[in-house]
Amino acid sequence: MESQQNGHAYESDAPKILCRVSSGDSSSSASNATEMNDCHDSRPHSPVLPIAQYRPLISRINRRIEKGKRWFSCEFFPPRTASGAVNLLSKFDRFAKGRPLFCDVTWHPAGNPMSDAPTSSIMVASAMLNYSGIDTMLHVTCVGLPEERMTAALERAKGLGLKNILALRGDLPEAPEDGAGGSGDVSNGDLLGDFKYAVDLVRFIRKRYGSFFNICVAGYPTGHPEASSYADDLLRLKEKVDAGADFIITQLFFEADTFLKFQSDCRQLGIRCPIIPGVLPIQAYQSLRHIVKLSKLAVPDEIIRTIEPIKENDEAIRNYGIFQCTQLCRKLLESGEVHGIHFYTLNREVATIEILRNIGLWHEDLPRPLPWKHSANHERCGELVRPVFWSNRPTSYVHRTLHWEEFPNGRWGGQMRLLLASSRTITCSILPKDRLNMWGEQLASERDVWRVFVNFVSGEPNANGFRVTRLPWSDEELQQESRAIRDQLVALNSRGVLTINSQPNVNGLPSGDSTYGWGGPGGYVYQKAYLEFFLPGQFLAALEQVLDRFSPRVNYQIVNREGTVNRLNFSQQEPIALTWGVFPASEIIQPTVCDNGAFMAWKDEAFGLWTQEWANLYPEGSDSRRIIQGIAEDYLLVTLVDNEFPAENCLWSVVEQVLTTQSQQGALV
Repeated sequence: MESQQNGHAYESDAPKILCRVSSGDSSSSASNATEMNDCHDSRPHSPVLPIAQYRPLISRINRRIEKGKRWFSCEFFPPRTASGAVNLLSKFDRFAKGRPLFCDVTWHPAGNPMSDAPTSSIMVASAMLNYSGIDTMLHVTCVGLPEERMTAALERAKGLGLKNILALRGDLPEAPEDGAGGSGDVSNGDLLGDFKYAVDLVRFIRKRYGSFFNICVAGYPTGHPEASSYADDLLRLKEKVDAGADFIITQLFFEADTFLKFQSDCRQLGIRCPIIPGVLPIQAYQSLRHIVKLSKLAVPDEIIRTIEPIKENDEAIRNYGIFQCTQLCRKLLESGEVHGIHFYTLNREVATIEILRNIGLWHEDLPRPLPWKHSANHERCGELVRPVFWSNRPTSYVHRTLHWEEFPNGRWGGQMRLLLASSRTITCSILPKDRLNMWGEQLASERDVWRVFVNFVSGEPNANGFRVTRLPWSDEELQQESRAIRDQLVALNSRGVLTINSQPNVNGLPSGDSTYGWGGPGGYVYQKAYLEFFLPGQFLAALEQVLDRFSPRVNYQIVNREGTVNRLNFSQQEPIALTWGVFPASEIIQPTVCDNGAFMAWKDEAFGLWTQEWANLYPEGSDSRRIIQGIAEDYLLVTLVDNEFPAENCLWSVVEQVLTTQSQQGALV
């Protein structure tokens, strides 16, 4: 969160907190609020604070149905290439802003779905859950698998934090050349393995894992294409529900009455679990033909008559698809029988998001549950505290802490410092070509590097016309709260103060504030001004001279890459509270801290990024690589905290005095 404030503290009518914030356990902060009971919930009616107890997906679905609350979910499939995986993760992040209740990832048996490759089903699902903060459901197909392989797959999913499974039979194995045991012969056990049907998988999961997994199964509004009849297919669906399935998502359909009749028929048969309609925005003529052929669906004549004349016009097809799917969703919701809709996105975002906006299910303007980007992993439900240093690089922090057995829910310190220091960082998800476009194919001096930072902060295109939307230390573009202070950031970076993280001082703004708010309703949020930056090593004496004048109001730490420089004026054992909130019927929540031990772990990562993600883009021996490596070797990493949060932010003055002092000592600034 690169955000700074110019000139004054943000004020409100809330009582001002002028004393030290307690670091007590706040894991029960939302336990008495009935609307704040879901860990990392995404409902549209209010934000939430994570709590220590995970609420299963089926419980959240049922609660929305009981309360008449609407939601949406989406399906994605694994990409074929590593670059496709990078693009898909960016789409996950954009979809997360709209607050889906959950999303799912399909299972591709031919694509080695359990491998560690970034394109495998399980790794895509893990990234969606752990890094994008979306509760995730993994498709699992069972036909042809022996029990031991299925167990290994489910254990892997469990170990990654996945708790939701869509249990499917999958495509039948290809018949051998003599024709025995082909797709029409389900009696060949050698081909089918230990599971012939999805119901076998449902029974297996329930027997082996009890209630750990939420289990979804597929429903077919016009009957499965291989079923002997529609009525017989309904009986097979009831078997899956009776075996332990929690809810149903349907195959796509094109008319609302098709789903409503199917749901009514299910109820008459005694199927009482939630049934979620699955819809497909028509986005291209050829893709529609392909999907219809695979699923053996009949397309209504009205749709065919409409799209045939425009089948060569992709834009017209997309516009019609948005209109048709919007009308379908509205009719479903207006029936009173549907509360959630599942979208088959085909890994495309524009049409689905526009439809969601049309029907009022896209909610991007709600305050955050916490100041930092959360993970949807059920094991992190009680996580309430993180060091500030990874605010702009949350994916790396989650990766470094993925295998922790416990997460801080009230106080940071102790063993957590040691675990961070021994953890591994994550590599950049931006393709080398895109990094070179943003950061420069060739660098002539350090000032070229400064201009990259200026372009990132200002949002202006660089000399080659490319916008700098990422830096090695920032997963995302500059946040909204920084827009008001862009001029100050540009001025600093243009003079070699390379800012990578910061926040303004805030004194009692409502928790619902559109820019700075977080947490549940009815609260007030506070934060100290914070600034983190790289600065040439020759500024060390000027830094120490100026900071001595501002101590103890300003806490600081100054380090170099090797650790031979390590100056600080606060306890190495006690973290500094940077952000906190006061909420009804709750202890004070203190989600962001500045901590010496965490900073030293971050120091290694922050300096390493100069080389790993930037210098290595250029050939060995090149001037460009030499310039970046020189910065990593020479520059200091500085962090500043202004403890007087009710007063005017003094950090701008601190940096200005450092620059002035250094200039007076003869350096060119």
